[in-house]
Amino acid sequence: MSVMSKGADWLGRQRHTHMTVEVEYQRDENALTLQATIGRTIFETTDNYGRITKIESRDFLIRACDLVFDTQITTPTAGDKIIEGGFVYEVMSPAGQPDWRYSDINRQTLRIHTRQTGNEND
Repeated sequence: MSVMSKGADWLGRQRHTHMTVEVEYQRDENALTLQATIGRTIFETTDNYGRITKIESRDFLIRACDLVFDTQITTPTAGDKIIEGGFVYEVMSPAGQPDWRYSDINRQTLRIHTRQTGNEND
């Protein structure tokens, strides 16, 4: 393992230990309680008239090994929901952009792009 890989691994462990909040990850009727770091991504899109629109995504960084349904490690799917602080966020990103990506060189952290779609009490 290279020095860069070791450093990224150490940094990921520190992020998970010291910079996370508890969230609920839902897929259909299944739910997981996970630790996530809150982030954001600003996407720029251009419409048919050349106007640039900026769209901000609320991102959740989670360990890839924690996203397990039916004993299988999986990746985020559009339409999955994340509940954090009473707010419901749906996995999605602007057209043409991926809904998630790996956030580190070792592919141990997922950066999941979401949009708020409601409140837990709705």
